Amino acid sequence: MYDALSFCLTASPTMKETRTLEDWIGPWRALTREKLTPVALAVRGGFQADRVAWAFLSGYQAALRSLLEGVAGLLVGPDELLAFCATESGGNRPRDITTTFTGEGAELRVNGEKSWTALGDAATALLVVGRQPSGGERPQLRVARIPATAEGVVFIEKPPIPYAPEIVHTASRFDDVMPAGSGGGLLPGDGYDDYVKPFRTIEDTFIALAVQAWLLREARARGWPEAFRERLLAQLTVLGQLAESDPRAPVTHLALAGALAATGQIYQQADELWNSEGDAAAERWRRDRPLFEVASKPRALRAQRAWQALAAAS
Repeated sequence: MYDALSFCLTASPTMKETRTLEDWIGPWRALTREKLTPVALAVRGGFQADRVAWAFLSGYQAALRSLLEGVAGLLVGPDELLAFCATESGGNRPRDITTTFTGEGAELRVNGEKSWTALGDAATALLVVGRQPSGGERPQLRVARIPATAEGVVFIEKPPIPYAPEIVHTASRFDDVMPAGSGGGLLPGDGYDDYVKPFRTIEDTFIALAVQAWLLREARARGWPEAFRERLLAQLTVLGQLAESDPRAPVTHLALAGALAATGQIYQQADELWNSEGDAAAERWRRDRPLFEVASKPRALRAQRAWQALAAAS
């Protein structure tokens, strides 16, 4: 983390314009080949972004690598681009998941549809949440790693979102897909407790890391006040420590809630600084600002439940 922050303070803050997803993928893959930790990937990836969209994707990709660290037998290659496919038309709670996994091993078949797939067909592998047959009240959820080019995978185009529209996203359908082979198959553990729930915390942390590293670079490039840059540096340090914490622990949830509240204050200060700018980057900031409010209600509920868990344990 120290090396990544030092890089953000000493490397040239001038970045060339990166307009398309294809333009972003090359520099991102070059960064992954440096064998950095997920935290350093988020920070360095955010720093080399020229806009919020690419910082967001850098944090998202680093978050998925962090989620998959330590999964037995699972290797994530440096050039891989992952997408976590959990949400369906009804949501992403266990009862909302209708995608099915039938059979096992080479006979595993995946059928269903997901409403959000980041990167669309630019992804190389999809982490798909589905249910296996279960006799209990709660469905047994698992995660299947599916090559994006597997037969039966269909990407369904969706209109761009109004903020950070450079982030390509599609719906995806799985028609009797066979994940086995080419790095595909079921991941170990419970799909909800071991993947969906912790990823919400990991994703929030890593995206905040990447976006604030991007903002630090912009602050340096634009000569914004040193006090603002120091505040960003302190916040990056806190988020880096949280990124190494247990994403399931109530204390982590509460500390992250506090860190994200402080992040919101930094963004408010950035609003004033961007208002003095009259270029395309300032316009993009104002356009993309609503992105940071997405999922604010689930975050508040997560903190509330963390307080309840601690109270019950005391």
